Amino acid sequence: MEDDPDADALLERAGFDPEKSVLTRRQAEVLALRERNVRQSTIADLLGTSRANVSSIESSARDNVAKARETVAFAEALTAPVRVEVDEETDLYNVPKLVYDACDAAGVKVNHTAPDLMKLVSDEAGEAVQGREIQAPLLVGVTTDGTVRVRQSASKST
Repeated sequence: MEDDPDADALLERAGFDPEKSVLTRRQAEVLALRERNVRQSTIADLLGTSRANVSSIESSARDNVAKARETVAFAEALTAPVRVEVDEETDLYNVPKLVYDACDAAGVKVNHTAPDLMKLVSDEAGEAVQGREIQAPLLVGVTTDGTVRVRQSASKST
């Protein structure tokens, strides 16, 4: 932990631009300090507010970061050159072949082995995968650089 944390200097070094961020300046300050293990009570003293307010600001900031990540994942899935719709009741073990075949057809390389791809799909799909069975329709997108994004989908497109 820094002896005298300077939120402004931290934000400047990290390139924070409030015009381009989903975070308010205060949220960015709190996150920057918390990521350097500065206690909430210390941050409250630095910012002239209460520890409870710092806790609330931190919680809102982390929610905003999670929403921003979700938005990016959604946008990448929409624009990915490879989009594989996986029906419910599909065996998880069949998903890598579906993805590899679609990637081969599009000329996109996937940087995952079949076991790694199954784990990634299972982890990112959450409760939509139970054991080896897909419980809800999924959209697996693969970007041009081979990044795999998994989204639950409401239903097959018509």
